[in-house]
Amino acid sequence: MTADEFRHWGYRIIDWIADYLENVERYPVLSAVRPGEVRAALPSTPPERADDFSRIFADFQEQILPGITHWQSPNFFAFYPANNSYPSILGELLAAGLGVQGMLWQTSPACTELETHVLDWLVELLGLPEKFSSRHQGGGVIQDTASSATLCAVLAAREHASDGTTNAAGIAQRFTAYASTEAHSSVEKALRIAGIGSGGLRRIAVDDTLAMQPEALETAIVADHQAGRVPFFVCATLGTTSTQAHDPLRSIGEICRRYGLWLHVDAAMSGTAAICPEFRWINDGAELADSYCFNPHKWMGVNFDCDCFFLADRAALIRSLSVLPEYLRNTASESGQVIDYRDWQIPLGRRFRALKLWFVLRSFGAEGIRAFVRRHVAWAHQFADWVARDPRFELAAPVSLNLVCFRLRADDALNEQLLHRLNASGRLFLTHTRVRERFTVRFCIGNLRTQFRHVQQAWQLIQQTADQLLSSAPVPLQ
Repeated sequence: MTADEFRHWGYRIIDWIADYLENVERYPVLSAVRPGEVRAALPSTPPERADDFSRIFADFQEQILPGITHWQSPNFFAFYPANNSYPSILGELLAAGLGVQGMLWQTSPACTELETHVLDWLVELLGLPEKFSSRHQGGGVIQDTASSATLCAVLAAREHASDGTTNAAGIAQRFTAYASTEAHSSVEKALRIAGIGSGGLRRIAVDDTLAMQPEALETAIVADHQAGRVPFFVCATLGTTSTQAHDPLRSIGEICRRYGLWLHVDAAMSGTAAICPEFRWINDGAELADSYCFNPHKWMGVNFDCDCFFLADRAALIRSLSVLPEYLRNTASESGQVIDYRDWQIPLGRRFRALKLWFVLRSFGAEGIRAFVRRHVAWAHQFADWVARDPRFELAAPVSLNLVCFRLRADDALNEQLLHRLNASGRLFLTHTRVRERFTVRFCIGNLRTQFRHVQQAWQLIQQTADQLLSSAPVPLQ
């Protein structure tokens, strides 16, 4: 492809993306292809000769697009969102064009320094403790996802608890970590990768709000101490994936301080809400945390992937992950005046993710981000009010921010049918969870393109589908 051809197709694809995002509402939200259908449409052998790009792009539209679930649809209410925005897309495009590999400050100083700077901005914007700023002993780094941030936190906590001996001596089999029964599966995966194993995870019971019980946490820590084990790590979740429950951070932090455990905060979805002063209650007690992460790629308009991971003491992570071969030595690194982010993550290489984050923060401004966060929270509470007023439905969990968990007052089978029929309509996409062992439908409002009319239309469709189900197979309401 020549430069002129690149210009031609670049303009074409930018136009296509703009048209797609303007009209994404017209697509069925959930892809209807059957397993294996996309692959069956592709040639069975790799291309021997170069193909014309017009044919490649045509095949994208004909063979790939039907297999896309449209995460940017305003009718996407499933999981938690993975938003994008025009400024973020352009930042990603520039990063791809520059082709920077930002493993060291030396390999592109702007890549490193912009990242340090925008993460310091976020400390201020979210009202996080100043200790997470690079101006002190801490600092922030962009990971791909909260799962990687949790793994890095586990590794730093493991080395901190062992005075650096587990990296040298081997697996820390006596170590124990703690998270609520509602915490993300990435905690267990991180412990497996870190050599501690699933057996080292203690799942702590939750209260009526589905948040961790501090008393149960302390009981588990004491029991492990008495059994000769080494409690070392607690993950507090601010906005669980299942129900958006918020663990009592301050109480958990005080326990961690009392027993000398590392406290990691997973605020992957809810963390963005703290840009609004009225929602900063979620971070009460964050000054007691050793590490904290949230995902701008969920609710801040930055396209996937972008997780912001903050540490109170960056040295703890660097000691855990730094391996210095001769071919990476350079004068800037040895001066001690620069950050080399290769030591803050699992892989060596890293992309220029800070560019898209910078573009979004400058293009929206804090006011713009606060505006859509407040809208989404208000609409979620309005939706919850509709559910509560309809005698056929019930709320299955408290509504804190922008997630509503609800169900028909009927058995699990009928609730599953409700979800399947709604998704099969193509008019929206919802996912489920289990709350106290009962099948529960999740409705998350977090897409930047969602308007109030989409929420209203979704509720109307839910009511109509419930009518159809209850009339065809009447069951007593529970």
